[in-house]
Amino acid sequence: MRLGPWEIALILVLALVLFGGSKLAGVGKALGKSIKDFKNEMKDDEPAKAEEKTEEKKEEEKA
Repeated sequence: MRLGPWEIALILVLALVLFGGSKLAGVGKALGKSIKDFKNEMKDDEPAKAEEKTEEKKEEEKA
């Protein structure tokens, strides 16, 4: 089941009518902040994984 442009527009209009513009703006802002925080955490986690791999290689070389 695929949604076409008319179905998506109808869903957006219904959401706007049911929840109001201010509440939808708050939800959008919270969702954007969550995505931004998630991306930042993923970037911060990558160097830690790289350090763990180099430490494991050093330990294997010693053994």
